[in-house]
Amino acid sequence: MNEPETAEPGVSGAFPSLRIPRDRLVRVVGDVHGDAGAFRYAAATDRFVVQLGDLVDYGPDSAAVLTLMFRLIDEERGLFLLGNHDFKLARALAGQPIHMTPILASTLRALGPELRERAMIEIGRAPAWLRHGRSLFVHAGFHPQMLAADPPPNDLRRPEGPVARALFGEPTGRTQTDGYPERGLGWVDRIPTGLTVYCGHDRRSTDGRPYRRRGIGGGQAIFMDTGAGKGGHLSWIDI
Repeated sequence: MNEPETAEPGVSGAFPSLRIPRDRLVRVVGDVHGDAGAFRYAAATDRFVVQLGDLVDYGPDSAAVLTLMFRLIDEERGLFLLGNHDFKLARALAGQPIHMTPILASTLRALGPELRERAMIEIGRAPAWLRHGRSLFVHAGFHPQMLAADPPPNDLRRPEGPVARALFGEPTGRTQTDGYPERGLGWVDRIPTGLTVYCGHDRRSTDGRPYRRRGIGGGQAIFMDTGAGKGGHLSWIDI
């Protein structure tokens, strides 16, 4: 299905603006988490690639994933949404105080100076959400305010409001048995009729395929994280 484009704010200068070309079909790609081999396969398409964030960490080659993503941007063949792992990487590169995990430390060691500089630029301008026709692309979760405004510039401060929802979903305040924060899905019920939200972040699938959930508001969410870089695989959907 070829839908009208919705341009996102970009920056002028050496790097292409971030937009979905009007005449292109789209491939939506879930969380990559350093799985460069799978991402190369997903990116081998004539469609425009919209990657839902969390390019880095866990998998064997985050540097190669970033290099490929930046090439897609340069060739105007793709873009990525801001994910919480990308956001934390940019904060680390900027020298901000963060909780340094072994996984993030490994990613940082793999990035040379040029790739670090480019990562700061691209993560700094990656949109927190992107509306495209009857679809909305976001890393973690939907907020109704996303339909009323473009995402604010990414200044690496603590996310609030819709940006926090975009990066982290809807935490319940409880911790799961695996040690990770529990996240609710009440936001799915606030998706309006006719809108499909493509997201990652939470690995909700039980059968290896993207998990679809309809809300009482008439819309639906499609969870694209199927465990790439974490023992699962990379999923994508052509729309």
